[in-house]
Amino acid sequence: MAKKVVTFGEVMMRLSPPGHSMFSQATSFDLVYGGGEANVGSSCGYLGMKAAHVTRFPDNALGKAATQFLRKHWLSTVDVIYGGDKMGMYFLEKGAVHRSSVVIYEREDSAFSLIEPSMINWEQVLEGADWFHWTGITPAISEGAAMCLLDAIKTANKMGVLVSGDINSRKNMWKYGKTMQEVIPELVEHCDIVITSSYGIHEMFGLGEPGNKFRFSAKKLMEAFPRIKKVVGKTRTSISASHQQILGKMWNGNEYIKTKTLDISHVIDRVGTGDAFASGIIYGLLHYDNDLQALNFATAACALKHTIPGDVNMVSKENVESLMDGNTSGKIKR
Repeated sequence: MAKKVVTFGEVMMRLSPPGHSMFSQATSFDLVYGGGEANVGSSCGYLGMKAAHVTRFPDNALGKAATQFLRKHWLSTVDVIYGGDKMGMYFLEKGAVHRSSVVIYEREDSAFSLIEPSMINWEQVLEGADWFHWTGITPAISEGAAMCLLDAIKTANKMGVLVSGDINSRKNMWKYGKTMQEVIPELVEHCDIVITSSYGIHEMFGLGEPGNKFRFSAKKLMEAFPRIKKVVGKTRTSISASHQQILGKMWNGNEYIKTKTLDISHVIDRVGTGDAFASGIIYGLLHYDNDLQALNFATAACALKHTIPGDVNMVSKENVESLMDGNTSGKIKR
């Protein structure tokens, strides 16, 4: 029976000038929907898992269109709730070569930001789930979203559902009176798998130093939060906006594991690559015999997302395993 993952977070409308045009050149925008957690769930769906996303959309035509988009990308929307009238949005100007990508958010007072814990029955939502995933973006959006997330994580613990958190956040998002240092630790306390960096560990928990090697920072994090079984991250080398290199790494409590570096010489779309890595870790740890295989799967999934336009990693398990096996030529499959 297929494994099931549940994700929770805001889904926004993404508007981008066609191709690699700048905002100042745009006379039209390409429209898709995406959000970090939904990207993870949808990518797991493309890999063959059952996947469901929980969010709140405005009760209007845009909310219904976003719901249809999630369904199209293998996500169950049974537990999507509706209310309010504003969809969160972001504008993306895709960079190229030496010109960086630019993102502008418009998400204040969105339907999701006004969510409250009483709106969701997490025992019902998590029934039959194997895994629950969250990111550090959700608790930054509003106090209501942070409280909903804590309820979800504690319910998952009670029901025996594994919990992963991609905890790297953006400190300029925290505008409702609390800081990440006040909120994130209680969430991480109840996590089984944490995706982060040595910088993130120092910034949020004051553990280690920003320049510490990943393994040392990860070890300190696991000492501070004994429930954590694995700390996972990646090293990204940006040669240019169009040329990236990715390496996966993990501290599993006993040993430090890392993958070979994958070279991505022609980036199509970098947005969602971290989410592709997270979905790969979830799939890998649920389906492979050892941590190195799982990490290789995650790194390959991340690399492939750089070649897919949009937020979602629409690649199959076979696509990822082919890259894991060293098939990098891109030859036509007949």
